[in-house]
Amino acid sequence: MEQVTIKVEGMSCMHCVNSIEGALKERNLKGSVDLQAGTVTVQYAADKTSLAQIKEIIEEQGYDVVA
Repeated sequence: MEQVTIKVEGMSCMHCVNSIEGALKERNLKGSVDLQAGTVTVQYAADKTSLAQIKEIIEEQGYDVVA
């Protein structure tokens, strides 16, 4: 299992947390949003999901991936 922490802009409330974490969970990924830090930490299997796919999932929810 790999783990990555991604800087994300535009998150400010529990709706943001639920939106991102729910979208990741739908794709069998475990994600954790830290509103204060402005980050999303995701655990994933590198052979099944790429970092680009994870960023795309977050961006599809309307947030900006910074790094």
